[in-house]
Amino acid sequence: MVNSLKDILDANLRIVFCGINPGLKSALDGHHFSGRSNRFWRVLYLAGFTPHEINAREDRKILDYGYGLTTAVARPTSRADELAKEEFDAAIGEFRQKMKTYKPRQIAFLGKPAYQAFSGKKKLTWGHQDEDFEGAVVWVLPNPSGLNRGFSLEALVASYKELRLASS
Repeated sequence: MVNSLKDILDANLRIVFCGINPGLKSALDGHHFSGRSNRFWRVLYLAGFTPHEINAREDRKILDYGYGLTTAVARPTSRADELAKEEFDAAIGEFRQKMKTYKPRQIAFLGKPAYQAFSGKKKLTWGHQDEDFEGAVVWVLPNPSGLNRGFSLEALVASYKELRLASS
């Protein structure tokens, strides 16, 4: 499958939201979090990051608010658990270089798998992490995928709002 999803990054952003990898629909559409069941754009709005809910087709507007979007691994899958450890290992160098180049103040990893692989930690807590990543403050937030049934919309909003309030 061709991955037409591109990073939405700029220098010195307040927060870069890092998905695990593109979903199949996002890779096909070329727009982040475009899957029908993905709750990212709704959660961002409800948590107060944006004054309205951005449509996935207008995902570049996120830059207007000081935020960016990327993924840890570029290969699209229908489920993040289809990725192998080796894919994360192969992706870390490029990801580190992106963070060194763009220098975001904070990185919010959406879901634990990418940061677990990049940090080498087996156990992570949700929320703010004690260490930084290439100079950026690290947060680990629940993945907004519709497949992530472990978090209700309200729980996602509360978790993301914690980041927003801490970064104000």
